[in-house]
Amino acid sequence: MKFGYCPICGSHHFEINSDKSRKCENCGFEMFMNPSAANVAFIMNDKGELLVEKRLREPAKGTLDLPGGFADPGETAEEGVKREVMEETGLKVTKATYAFSQPNIYRFSGIDIPTLDSFFRCEVEDTSCLKSSDDEAECMWIKLEDIHTEQFGLRSVRWGLIKFMESLRQ
Repeated sequence: MKFGYCPICGSHHFEINSDKSRKCENCGFEMFMNPSAANVAFIMNDKGELLVEKRLREPAKGTLDLPGGFADPGETAEEGVKREVMEETGLKVTKATYAFSQPNIYRFSGIDIPTLDSFFRCEVEDTSCLKSSDDEAECMWIKLEDIHTEQFGLRSVRWGLIKFMESLRQ
C-alpha cells in the first residue's frame, strides 16, 4: 500500500499492521486492502468465434482483452458483467453463467490493486449490433484456433482464456 497518511485523521502514523492492512496509531482506524470485484465475459457467436477487444487505454494499451470491468457498488457480478458488455460492445447479455474466478493484480495509476475476477459465459440477444465504445479501440470475432493468449495484456484474462479453451475441449 502506498498510502502514507490516515484517511480519517490525516496522521502520518499510518503503519503496516498485517499483509492486508494498515492501522493508524493515532485514531485506531484500520484499512484493509480487500480485492475489488471485476467481471469478464466469454461471448461466442454462431460461427464459434470468440468476442475479443483491443484495449484503448492503459494498463496494457494496444493488447487484446475480453469484455468486462469492475463491478459498481450495489450490483451483483451478473449485473456488472451485463452492464460492462453493453457499455463496451453494445450487445445485450440475455444469460450470464458463472464459470470460475481468478485472483489478480490490476496496476492502475501506479498502484497495484488486488482484484477478484469472475468469469462468465454469456449469451447475447443479437451479435449484429456489435460496436466498440470509447473504452475499446475495436471489437472483433476471432476463431478459437486463432487465439494466442500471449497477445492478451492482462494476466488473469490470459489464464482465464486458457482455462476456458481447455473446458471446450472436454
